[in-house]
Amino acid sequence: MLLSLSDSRQLIIDALVRNNVSAENAASVATALVAAEASGQGGHGFRRVEAYATQARSGKVDGQVTPSFSRPAPGILAIDAAHGYAYPAIDLAVAELPGMARAQGIAMATIRRSHHAGVMGLTVERFAQQGLLAIMVANAPAAMAPWGGVRPIYGTNPLAFAAPVQGKGPIVVDMALSKVARGKIMAARQKGVNIPEGWALDRDGNPTTDASAAMEGTMIPTGDAKGAALALMVEILAAGLSAAHFSHEATSLFDDKGAPPALGQTIIAIDPKNTAPGFNPLERIYDLAEEIALDSAVRLPGRRGQALRDKAANEGIEVEDDLIALVKSL
Repeated sequence: MLLSLSDSRQLIIDALVRNNVSAENAASVATALVAAEASGQGGHGFRRVEAYATQARSGKVDGQVTPSFSRPAPGILAIDAAHGYAYPAIDLAVAELPGMARAQGIAMATIRRSHHAGVMGLTVERFAQQGLLAIMVANAPAAMAPWGGVRPIYGTNPLAFAAPVQGKGPIVVDMALSKVARGKIMAARQKGVNIPEGWALDRDGNPTTDASAAMEGTMIPTGDAKGAALALMVEILAAGLSAAHFSHEATSLFDDKGAPPALGQTIIAIDPKNTAPGFNPLERIYDLAEEIALDSAVRLPGRRGQALRDKAANEGIEVEDDLIALVKSL
């Protein structure tokens, strides 16, 4: 079915409110999930609604709570998501962090007791649209082993970066440190289809194309040992600095069993106005983007998602009938 973005958003809001989520939190979550769907990231869109709703109903996530923050140092915004969804806490960071970064040149937000961070490229892009550079990292429930191991210790631990490009859409880099985001394997399992070789290992450490076996096993890090090392870095930045659960301490984001996952996220915002006295870094970034664009075969990171969102805003998004029925039934 073809749905407008507003109808898609309302469908998700209604489903969440029916499942013990406040209207304000439901709106924040729905905005993020619809933006993900419109960007072509279906694994972080409608397919997350069932788990989000059942977790709110069971109490694994608190759908009624409001995140809070403190300023323990001039450049630090410490946010407590209070076992609620990540998106209201992220909205709080987007509201508070830019002013801090402009006042000092750089500022950082840590988020603890949090949940699934979704498509983080959409978050850092919100800072770039305000003329700031942003870096975001997040940990996730354990799904990857340290290189050479078989026991999951790290999450897929995504990282994202955005930089403004004067007069054009921002450059946005967003990647899981597994070869693919775990949401793609979840979507394959829901559809009952196999996954490509090289994405995951089963619980015994053997390569698998079975999505269910992959969900019970481990993800293969992108870049092999290098990806595993970066996952460790993200673990420290996202959870170590925020006092959140490490990945191996967190419960699943895909079911309503156990305690809240209590994950962590960290966002760093940089105001480029004063990073190089006598120069305009934004002009330099623009020049680099233009140089890359001279090769017509190259597309800057982030532009595909931006184009898809523009198209979705005008034409709506196609949502599978079974997903619409599922969301309505929750």
